[in-house]
Amino acid sequence: MKGLIAAGGHGSRLRPITFTLNKHLIPLANRPMIFHALDKMAEAGIKEVGININPGDKSIEAACGDGKKWKMKITYLEQKGGALGLAHIVKNAEKFIKKDDFVFYLGDNIILGGIKRFISKFEKEKLDCLLALSRVPDPERFGVPEIDDNGRIIRVVEKPSNPKSPFAVTGIYVYDNKIFEAVKNLKPSPRGELEISDAHQYLIDHGYKVGYEEITGWWKDTGKPGDLLEGNQLLLSDIQRDLDGVTSDPYVQIQGKVNIGKNSKILGRSYIRGPVTIGEGVIIRDSYVGPFTSIGNKTEISGAEVEHSIILDEADITCKKRIVDSIVGLNATVSDAHATLPSGNRLIIGENSIVEL
Repeated sequence: MKGLIAAGGHGSRLRPITFTLNKHLIPLANRPMIFHALDKMAEAGIKEVGININPGDKSIEAACGDGKKWKMKITYLEQKGGALGLAHIVKNAEKFIKKDDFVFYLGDNIILGGIKRFISKFEKEKLDCLLALSRVPDPERFGVPEIDDNGRIIRVVEKPSNPKSPFAVTGIYVYDNKIFEAVKNLKPSPRGELEISDAHQYLIDHGYKVGYEEITGWWKDTGKPGDLLEGNQLLLSDIQRDLDGVTSDPYVQIQGKVNIGKNSKILGRSYIRGPVTIGEGVIIRDSYVGPFTSIGNKTEISGAEVEHSIILDEADITCKKRIVDSIVGLNATVSDAHATLPSGNRLIIGENSIVEL
């Protein structure tokens, strides 16, 4: 069993963050998003993984390396011709996959629990394709399966206006090599892409065995800023308290599940209420950091209040207004304004930005 991870695209719905950072490297719980996908592959015992990347992109390889960190071998697969759909990613990976079965995992998806049970069901029932499904309140945003009275998938429709079930086809699939027959016979959809839903429909129409397994815990497709914050929240719910190597002043309060990296300092009358993760070399002075916040390495926060937010590395926050539900980019500065101006406190700030509040 091999693995294939999608890590290309342009993340247009996450701009301005993704103008300078591949969306799969945006940190959730202070780890690049794609690391969570690689964790799932490693837990399932997969030893060879191909990562689909944009032509010329070196950032994913710089972050993930050769795979030794996960005790696997990683091969990087450039998607020639641009972002032409998920089925095109599969088609592009045929030489890497060869005759093996494989798990296809979208690198911007996160789930509770592992993927081994999907592989087990695929193998036990001798399926040609297994789709991981999740109940969602807005299935029209996704590929949606239609399931008959016998529990069989009879149709998969991409972003239907009238969904036939409450399920979304998530970004986790298990295939044998018949999927390559399917993707080679597809025509581009009206939006110019080879749709993975059309590949699944091809398998159904040609009598191949397409099964499914419902994700019983949470699943998140982190395509929009609000999804990133929710994904960060879900992951932070599972962290462990770890304050080793942290310097703190006598009046500092650290409450709940808080994980702080080496050489960080919590000073003055700061109050940290978990779940919170704080990176290495961080300085927090006379500030409040509230639940579901992740703070990147070498960030400084002084006289500020931050809650339910993602703060990337080397940010500088010295703002007396409370910052919530926000994403602050690499090396960004958030400070008090020199005059009173109408302003809001919801922030999505790109790399090297300066915002005065």
